[in-house]
Amino acid sequence: MSTAEQAARLRAFRGMTRAGTRSVLIYRGDLITGAVTLVIQVVLAIAVWRIVYGGRGPVAGVDMRTAVAYAAIAACLQSVLLPWQFSSLPMRIRNGQIATDLTRPLGLIWQVLGQNFGVLLGRLPLGAIGLAAAGVVGALVLPPSAGAFLLSLVATVGGVLVAMLCNLIVSMVTFWTLEVSGPLIVYRFGSAFLSGSLIPLWFMPGWLRTSVEWLPFQAQVYTPVSIYLGRLRGGEAFALVGVQLVWVVVLAFLLELVWRRARHKVVVQGG
Repeated sequence: MSTAEQAARLRAFRGMTRAGTRSVLIYRGDLITGAVTLVIQVVLAIAVWRIVYGGRGPVAGVDMRTAVAYAAIAACLQSVLLPWQFSSLPMRIRNGQIATDLTRPLGLIWQVLGQNFGVLLGRLPLGAIGLAAAGVVGALVLPPSAGAFLLSLVATVGGVLVAMLCNLIVSMVTFWTLEVSGPLIVYRFGSAFLSGSLIPLWFMPGWLRTSVEWLPFQAQVYTPVSIYLGRLRGGEAFALVGVQLVWVVVLAFLLELVWRRARHKVVVQGG
């Protein structure tokens, strides 16, 4: 591939990213509703965990302040990573736009990933509003060190990549069944639980935690938030960041396999 072709594809990817961001920011009513909903969710999560602790000491080695901060940050991160409409692929397939997409120089997978990345960028202000609300009610804490903060940023990037790949793989179901609202709802709530967004892995029974650790979802929320709060340190923290990288490779390979099968399901009518 020539340098000019690479530059053209990069411009196309940036264009898809801008389109994804605009698709979020253009609907200001949805943004306001989403921000209000997230603030309510964050405040309720903080209240629930404070009530659960009820002045007690640490539970499973986790004090109330850490558990409350985890709940607030995890809710904001999950809101950014897993919006209700996290991919335009199902809509493109249903309305036939997929035929035009397949003729573009930029591959379909990169088109959708660019659009999804743009959606994620457009939703960052919502996450910031949720974190601000948590800070107002005194639910946020600082990381134990600058190293923990920097590694948590790296882990957040890894979590974003894992989430985007998982979201796209699930969206591929549309190639086999045009109505995917049911599978997407199941995936959304399953991911929220398995990623540790609703309940941290610290509090899960041993057998359940062991099972969840074999899945990619913990890389999305649990790993970056736990590193930020200092619950994962040293070799254990670096090991889980390495696990994120492994899952990125595995999911990218799986996505390619699914896409190869999905291409055989595309039927374009007309001349």
